[in-house]
Amino acid sequence: MAKEMATLGGGCFWCTEAVYQQLNGVLAVESGYTGGSVVNPSYEAVCNGTTGHAEVVQVTFDSSVVSYREILEVFFTIHDPTTLNRQGADVGTQYRSVIYFHSPEQEDMAHHVIAEMANVWDAPIVTELSAATTYYKAEEYHQNYFVQHPDQGYCAFVVAPKVAKFRKMFTAKLRS
Repeated sequence: MAKEMATLGGGCFWCTEAVYQQLNGVLAVESGYTGGSVVNPSYEAVCNGTTGHAEVVQVTFDSSVVSYREILEVFFTIHDPTTLNRQGADVGTQYRSVIYFHSPEQEDMAHHVIAEMANVWDAPIVTELSAATTYYKAEEYHQNYFVQHPDQGYCAFVVAPKVAKFRKMFTAKLRS
């Protein structure tokens, strides 16, 4: 097994976590915060937009089963990388589209995938690309949120459609 990590911000971390939990080759998904200046930020502080952090997921995956490229292809399918600091009704820098790379190889691959995605989307890609920085795990109640609260309003109307879209587009890559 070849373990790697991807750190991605694609809006609300509940949505991204729910999708990656269903991808074959993913070993773990954790919601958290990175890219800001405050040590051990709380959800409330991040939501206020004053810490500089993005809501992200850290995806630990077996790269012999699913490649970093495939992780990024899913990423660009499940969120809108053309809207600056927003995903749908979620607005603020904490919801920015961002890839935090963990190696020069990940940085190179991210540049290539972003360039390819520029040909897919009608508007310019605004996804940031940055070196991974200090990561803080989100509060426990955010972990595995969609699985635990599928009928909660946001989950039913925002997360569930993203999961359904992913399942339809990546049927062959679903966990068995």
